[in-house]
Amino acid sequence: MSDSEEDIVRRAIGTISQSDPIIKLLEQVRLRRMKPTDAGLRAVTESWLGTYQQVLKSGTFSEAALMRLDPSPRLAVLSEEGVLPSGHAGLLALKTLFDSLLASAAH
Repeated sequence: MSDSEEDIVRRAIGTISQSDPIIKLLEQVRLRRMKPTDAGLRAVTESWLGTYQQVLKSGTFSEAALMRLDPSPRLAVLSEEGVLPSGHAGLLALKTLFDSLLASAAH
């Protein structure tokens, strides 16, 4: 990965991290200070899903870069904690976008 691509990936990760509900709010759910269905958590999560999609659409990433941006582990945590149901439209849209970009980059 070139230095410029590394910089792009780091900026993408920074942008995604700014609204990441796992970093900011998931601990509150685990401590039972907030419910997984809380409206505020839902709003942050929806915003994060949108930001993630925008970041992925904003550039042409190599396969290696995309692997670093893979949303699957974070989506799994949000699903396991009950924040996002597995059939959530935003979750499915992000997975579909990522998978299509990864398939394109692999060819």
